[in-house]
Amino acid sequence: MIVCSCNVLSDDDIRAAVAESDDAVRHAKQVYGCLGCSAECGRCARTIKTIIDEALGPCAKSCCSGCPHSHTVAANDETAAPAEFALAAC
Repeated sequence: MIVCSCNVLSDDDIRAAVAESDDAVRHAKQVYGCLGCSAECGRCARTIKTIIDEALGPCAKSCCSGCPHSHTVAANDETAAPAEFALAAC
């Protein structure tokens, strides 16, 4: 199904971008970046977010330390925010 008619992105394109990304893709803007395009009208953003959440499954709400989607914080990096705060904006 076409989700973004401006960039002709399908739900399969979005799921593939989430699955293949080395970083934790959690926002529509990140999906656009992975797919080499940018938002035009923005009407698809909520649908893209829903697809991202479905693709991540239980990780969508909060990642555990063993999850490949989690944001790791180096033990010696005192300036980095703790992982629980990094996910608070989701």
